[in-house]
Amino acid sequence: MKTHEKTAFLKFFITYFVSVALLILAVGFFYLEQMQGQLVKKEHFSLIEYARHIKMNENLKEFGTDFHYEYINEHNKHIDIRNFITDAKEFTKLIPMKSSKYYLKVYKSKSIYLRNLKSLKIKIIIAQVVLLMLFALISYFLAKKALSPLNESIQTLDKFAKDLIHDLNTPVGAMKLNIKLLEKNEYVQGTSALERLKKSVNTISELKESLTTLLEKKTFQVTPLNLCQIANEVILLHQQNYPHLKLKVSCSSLMATVNENAFKQILHNLISNACKYNLVDGSVNIYTRENTLCIKNTGLDIKEPDKIFTREYSAQNGSGLGLDIVKRLCDSMGITIKVDSDETGSLFCLKFQ
Repeated sequence: MKTHEKTAFLKFFITYFVSVALLILAVGFFYLEQMQGQLVKKEHFSLIEYARHIKMNENLKEFGTDFHYEYINEHNKHIDIRNFITDAKEFTKLIPMKSSKYYLKVYKSKSIYLRNLKSLKIKIIIAQVVLLMLFALISYFLAKKALSPLNESIQTLDKFAKDLIHDLNTPVGAMKLNIKLLEKNEYVQGTSALERLKKSVNTISELKESLTTLLEKKTFQVTPLNLCQIANEVILLHQQNYPHLKLKVSCSSLMATVNENAFKQILHNLISNACKYNLVDGSVNIYTRENTLCIKNTGLDIKEPDKIFTREYSAQNGSGLGLDIVKRLCDSMGITIKVDSDETGSLFCLKFQ
């Protein structure tokens, strides 16, 4: 399951399961409150029944040792027939006798009540756990089912994108060939129009390569690689296109487990941007600190660095796709990418796990 699929699955699963879980817990709580009230009422009625037997001089053996009583003298005490007192150990009820001078006070131990309450709580907890497990299973299958249309749509879009990128090979190749022919023509050699055309074709070519790599991320094979060595290879390619810039790799070794093609594409995009948006006699320096690879340039200040990796963001007439693809490739390999920018230039850092 790919990253976006896991995210969608977890969001659906958590939303559905948590909603049902809260409902189950709320029902269990209110059911416990109701049943606890019923148990207390049962204890209340048992005291009333016990008092009735005392008044009628009937046999009290059936009530067991949990009950006991006493007569108390309470002058001018108003007794509410609903009077019922509970404390930590006993239930008590005070009942008036025929003579207003004496009152019958009956007691019952809470031991049976507490055992019944404990048994009730255990049953409710077991029922809730069973229901939560059942609905967790239902949530899992519903989430999987809900992802099916999404997966079908993604597969359709992936196929369309691959076909489209494949069809770009012919026109891009033809444009590159014609540019080489134009470069041999003395009337257009070195003209600004030809340079703009070359840059446009290179941009299309880079974008095509980035999209090709992005579409292959679900089949990425990762291996331990020396990132500084890869950085040197990428820098050499860009040095030919930007001879006026000082491109430098100030590291010799940084090992990380990545997909080689994807990481090269990340560096191509970042270094290409660092060169494009640099000063005329600026520089690009790649260095390491702990498990982080940093790319520093002396270019223009990025106004909104927190938005730079979104598809909607674009600057200096860029398409906005390059850094969006970089972020997606980094996410697919567990690389954390951050950017910092000021008037001295921009710093992109890739942190590896």
